[in-house]
Amino acid sequence: MIGTTVARQLFGDNDPLGEILRINKVAFRIIGILPEKGSNSFRDQDDVIIIPILTAMNRLLGKDYVDSVDIEANSAEGLDSIQDEVTAMMIARHHVPPSQQQDAFQVRNLSEIKEALSESNRIMSFLLAAIAAISLLVGGIGIMNIMLVSVTERTKEIGLRKAIGARREDILFQFLVEAVVISAVGGLAGIFLGWVVTLAMSLLAGWTTSISLDAVAISFFFSTFIGILFGLYPAKRASQLNPITALRYE
Repeated sequence: MIGTTVARQLFGDNDPLGEILRINKVAFRIIGILPEKGSNSFRDQDDVIIIPILTAMNRLLGKDYVDSVDIEANSAEGLDSIQDEVTAMMIARHHVPPSQQQDAFQVRNLSEIKEALSESNRIMSFLLAAIAAISLLVGGIGIMNIMLVSVTERTKEIGLRKAIGARREDILFQFLVEAVVISAVGGLAGIFLGWVVTLAMSLLAGWTTSISLDAVAISFFFSTFIGILFGLYPAKRASQLNPITALRYE
C-alpha cells in the first residue's frame, strides 16, 4: 500500500491500483492507497510505502530484526498505561538487566510530543504578543508626539475657537478624533499589509494560510484604542489652554 503523496508523485491522476512499483529492483504490486492523514512536525504521513514486514526484512533490508514498532491506541487517555505495558513487555521478553533498562530502548508517547509542541506554541504566542505590545507602545508614543506638535502649532487656532465660544469639550473631542483617525488609518494600513504578506506566502511558498475576521476586528479595535489612549493627553492639554494666552502665542 502507498500513501496519497506517493500516488500523486508517481501516477498523477491515474489509478495506481494493480500497478507494479520497483523498490531496489524488487517488484511490488500496489493493492491499496492509504487514507490521507497530512503531515506533522516530523514527516509527511502520506509520503510512505507499506510492504509486508518479512518481505522487507529478507528481500530489501537484509536483517532479521525491526528498528521500530508503531502502536495505535483507541483513545488518548490510554497512552500512558499502554506505554508502561509496552516497556514492561520489552524488558521481560528481552531479559534486560536492571542496570541497562534505561538505555536499552526508547518508547515515545505522542501525547508528550504534543505537549512539547503546545508549550512551544504558547512561548511563541507570548513572544509575538510581547512584540505586538512593544509595537503598539512605540506607535502610541509616536501618535502622542504628533498630536503635541499639532497642539503647539495650532495654539492660536485653539485660542480663536475658544474666543468665539468653543467649549473645552469641543476642543477635546476635536483633537481626540484626529488622534483616533491617525491610529485607525495606521491600523488599516497594517491590516492591508498583513493581508498582502499572507497572500504572497500562500502563492510563493505554497503554504496554506487563512485570514481570521476576528483577528482583523481585534487589530482594528486595538489600533483605535491606542489612538484614544495616547491622544487623550494632547487633547486634554489643548482643551485646557487659556484663550487669551493662546491668542498671544507666537
